[in-house]
Amino acid sequence: MNRKETRKIRVGDLFIGGDSPISIQSMTNTPTSDVEKTLAQIRELEETGCDIVRSAVSSIEDAKAIKEIKRHINMPIIADIQFDYKLAIESIRQGVDGLRINPGNIGSDNKVKEIVNACKSENISIRIGVNSGSVKKEYLEKYNGVNEKSMVESALEQVKLLENMGFYDIKISLKASSVPLTIKSYTLMSERCNYPLHLGVTEAGTPWRGTIKSSVGIGTLLAMGIGDTIRVSLTGDPVDEVKVGKEILKSLGLRNDGIDFISCPTCSRTHIDLISIAQEAEKLLEHIKKPIKVAVMGCAVNGPGEAREADIGIAGGDGEGLIFKKGVIIRKVPEENLLEELIKEIEEL
Repeated sequence: MNRKETRKIRVGDLFIGGDSPISIQSMTNTPTSDVEKTLAQIRELEETGCDIVRSAVSSIEDAKAIKEIKRHINMPIIADIQFDYKLAIESIRQGVDGLRINPGNIGSDNKVKEIVNACKSENISIRIGVNSGSVKKEYLEKYNGVNEKSMVESALEQVKLLENMGFYDIKISLKASSVPLTIKSYTLMSERCNYPLHLGVTEAGTPWRGTIKSSVGIGTLLAMGIGDTIRVSLTGDPVDEVKVGKEILKSLGLRNDGIDFISCPTCSRTHIDLISIAQEAEKLLEHIKKPIKVAVMGCAVNGPGEAREADIGIAGGDGEGLIFKKGVIIRKVPEENLLEELIKEIEEL
């Protein structure tokens, strides 16, 4: 992969774009004004590996909660603002690290200018977001509906507005629920500008379907060298969004923290309860931050040989299994002890 080097911007103590690592974002679904609940969710996200959190600011109470929330977290927080520019101004006063706005629904240019001036003063970046459902009518008519051209032109109009105000600390998102449209839109935008891109497939669905759609859409773009920060949108626990995002990055070699877990599909050569062992092992290893490659294989054919590059693994036999390190067998143990012995070896690593 030859990643495109985009303009580098700052969100709190984190950088996005340029040669910065690709960051993972998620969004809280608690009322932001409920500081206790919001903090509990953010702490879960932090523990899972989230880099940036976003919270909806729909009232002055939400905006004023940001100051207290920031006192207790270790990652940047972005305020998601719709319609009311005063909420953006108050969020900035309360110390927010970034804004997500749609200038088109903020109102007059003067209101957008107030936000821009406040952002300049506090060195705060702005994400401009255009979804397939929020394309400007003018471009829908010009380009015959929702497509990559109407989405990109709609976003670039907003970019131009901020640029005319002397503001360039911008990142852009062009999310659609359609994977092909998402890929086309980001590809075209990458050709048209040098701003960092926030990737995502919007309204991707429940964890099962949403994971597949997000992995295909985000993964394809990342493999093309496009994208600087990602958010997996799932109808479920935000923690799952971060887990999926980490696995997408790890699968492409773009992140290497935590367990890299591989397991083989079962077949008639498998004579241990591989499915249960693999599922339980994956669950027990979630807390490990060290980059370790673990292989859970069903037989000797897919064991030490095919999984030679794994740091540690097991290969099933008939009611028993082998434990191996870097392709070298270290001992044979009964099936009922396989998981326990594997975990013990990993903890030692």
